[in-house]
Amino acid sequence: MSRVRIVGGQWRSRLIEVAKAPGLRPTPDRVRETLFNWLGQDLEGLRCLDLFAGTGILGFEAASRGAAHVSMVEYNPRVFAALRATRITLQAAQVELIPSDALEFVHSCSRKFDIVFLDPPYNQGWLARIEPLLGRLLDPEGWLYVESEVPLTGLGDWKVVRQGRAGQVNFHLMQGTVE
Repeated sequence: MSRVRIVGGQWRSRLIEVAKAPGLRPTPDRVRETLFNWLGQDLEGLRCLDLFAGTGILGFEAASRGAAHVSMVEYNPRVFAALRATRITLQAAQVELIPSDALEFVHSCSRKFDIVFLDPPYNQGWLARIEPLLGRLLDPEGWLYVESEVPLTGLGDWKVVRQGRAGQVNFHLMQGTVE
């Protein structure tokens, strides 16, 4: 196992264990610092969804910064077990872990979120499959954060308002255009 560091909030500098799994790419520290500078450091009261949780670092960062509720969806049992261990270690009661396929979760979800983190495995068409369903997940004034292998201009009704690149990672913060 490797580890990744939480960069801000109440759990700042805590290291969390990362399970070994094919295609698992923890969002780099610098990218997370940029993202949470864009969103604001205080996420007090917000509802967040980390749809392809993987390491869980985006969701745990949000919880560390005061998010009221963070749902993390992860399909891989070994990766899910690492998320459960981290939630217990951090005593992160506001974090809900959901062992599910991302598409199955989206189809069954009746809740809306203020922030949705999308960091799916690359080159598997996940963004195209999730795109038509985003309206089911996001509050109309919510934020969509997307990591991808290529630069994007938007996803469905959400358009890029900030973006960057770090190594192989293109990262985007989007807001909805629907009134």
